[in-house]
Amino acid sequence: MKLILITTPTYFVEEDKIITSLFEEGLDILHLRKPDTAPVYAERLLTLIPEKYRKRIVVHGHFYLKDEYGLKGIHLNHRNPTPPLNYTGHISTSCHSIQEVEERKKDFNYVFLSPIFDSISKEGYKSNYTPEEIRKAVKADIIDQRVIALGGINEDNILQIKDFGFGGVAVLGDIWNKFNPNVDFNYQELITHFRKLKRLAD
Repeated sequence: MKLILITTPTYFVEEDKIITSLFEEGLDILHLRKPDTAPVYAERLLTLIPEKYRKRIVVHGHFYLKDEYGLKGIHLNHRNPTPPLNYTGHISTSCHSIQEVEERKKDFNYVFLSPIFDSISKEGYKSNYTPEEIRKAVKADIIDQRVIALGGINEDNILQIKDFGFGGVAVLGDIWNKFNPNVDFNYQELITHFRKLKRLAD
């Protein structure tokens, strides 16, 4: 099962080192999501990440970065709902209902479905689906390997996601909560936690 990490919405000093370490530990894909930030900061971060790992990065905005830095692809959402003209590369999107997945999945390499569980990073962002609804969608071939579970994923429920039959998980809060750039001197706790999630995902 794919393990995808979404970045924090803001940049911080150790970010390139942490991302590089996570790729070394087996991170499948990184989604670079920095809403309302200037592209120059994304460029700086990308230049600090070894070239061999950039092909595993998907951008949520400033889509020109994809070709300029040899990235994996682009992700569409409500801020950036349409791809560049004549775009033909890897493409994913965010869905917020099972019906939306059914309608849109065929046009994308994979789609995020959220929130599967109560969000860790967004307060008040509650789970939208019962286990019964998810199982029904799996039986109907709506949820399959091209659907990535997002929202509240942690070590306690990741095996449940695997059991449902999702193609992967996207994590955010559960990883980044293990490191506070303002007070933490090293990110070993974050790396150790990632290893645990990776073992469970595999």
